[in-house]
Amino acid sequence: MVSEADMLSIPELIKKKRDGGRLTDEEIRLFIRVVTNRSIQDCQTGAMLMAIRLNGMDQAETRALTQEMMSSGEVMSWPEEWRGRLVDKHSTGGVGDKVSLVLAPMLAACGCKVPMISGRGLAHTGGTLDKLESIPGFKVEQPGAQVHRILASVGCCIVGQTEALVPADRVLYAMRDATSTVDSLPLITGSIISKKGAESLSSLVLDVKFGRAALYKDLCSAKQLAESLVSAGNDLGMRTGAVLSRMDVPIGRCVGNSLEVIEALETLKGNGPDDLLELLTTLGGMLLLMSGRVSSLSEGSTMVSETLTGGAALSKFRAMMEMQGVASEVARSLCSAGTDYHMFLRKAEHQIELKTPRDGTVLDIDGLTLAEVLHTLGAGRSKVGEPVNHSVGAELLVSPGQTVKRGDPWLRVHYEGPPLSPDQTSRLQNILTLADQEQTHVTQQSLVAEIILPQ
Repeated sequence: MVSEADMLSIPELIKKKRDGGRLTDEEIRLFIRVVTNRSIQDCQTGAMLMAIRLNGMDQAETRALTQEMMSSGEVMSWPEEWRGRLVDKHSTGGVGDKVSLVLAPMLAACGCKVPMISGRGLAHTGGTLDKLESIPGFKVEQPGAQVHRILASVGCCIVGQTEALVPADRVLYAMRDATSTVDSLPLITGSIISKKGAESLSSLVLDVKFGRAALYKDLCSAKQLAESLVSAGNDLGMRTGAVLSRMDVPIGRCVGNSLEVIEALETLKGNGPDDLLELLTTLGGMLLLMSGRVSSLSEGSTMVSETLTGGAALSKFRAMMEMQGVASEVARSLCSAGTDYHMFLRKAEHQIELKTPRDGTVLDIDGLTLAEVLHTLGAGRSKVGEPVNHSVGAELLVSPGQTVKRGDPWLRVHYEGPPLSPDQTSRLQNILTLADQEQTHVTQQSLVAEIILPQ
């Protein structure tokens, strides 16, 4: 319960932060309490969020905000023998980012426990849960007891956030969108780290993206976020590190829910694209290092990589599918060599290939514009609760640095309904940048720009 005196003090708290003051731990605790039990007016919540957005929070305030958000609901508990083995990753979002689908079973195959709580996509293409729901029968909503059983048996699960987990974030997240405070550093930090803290993790790695198709366009601003997240995570007792990775060109070759599941399965079978493998081995290696399972990053990267070549990660993914509702026959078939994926995963009614306009070398592929066009075709959603079309997506048939001839197919678009409009076709054609072969030597940059390990 919140006393009348506490409620009367809410305007004073808003005024204090509005005028650049520093909130105490008790004042932040009060704010999160009234947000959680909905005894504060929406206009007051919005005003506080805007005050935080404009004046920021120092490290101590951010720590208190994150702690109180985490404690606003259920905090998971695990068997004592799992101590030190509970790990997870979080990505700030990217085009074609199917890392979680592959990394969770890779880590489970290395002996970790991965209680991965993921989200749905908003705008662009789908989130991790949307991708998994393109698999017939896959249930992302699982009761706590079943999550324990899956982790005990398989070692990894990928599930949605329950109503009981960090309820304050549900309120604040929706309000941030409505008040244009989504980009507030302390609010982003509190939202991400409170949910991971409620998982009671031992170690956490963050994939903070920067570039044209990311929230942060440059390395400097992305690094500020990464340092804030790492600091807050370590303050909560999780060994937390971060990778700063480029997000201009789509990750891998496939964008769109069911197509990304197919690419994830091919990666688990040892056929993954180099850029996706770079992220997987870096993030996985960091988690194995931070959890004490290896003594160096290179050793960790090698260990997670071997789960792909030996088939151990693929076996974990199959077991996870079965324990999360997928029929054994479907799971077995999807994990078999040479399977026809579209016997089980929905295929779009139409496919069209775009052709290169001239000879040249691929210099760039604009991932953001590709995702925006796919969104208009139904691959993403504009507001919470909208359905996504799992079959809509695109396959990149070329990559930066590749030489092409005029008329070569470079993009295959999967879509439903009417033909692509002239505007959609034009926008897609313009995402490809070619350089003259004799003038330009294209060097493909590493996706990973920088690594931040806990002190």
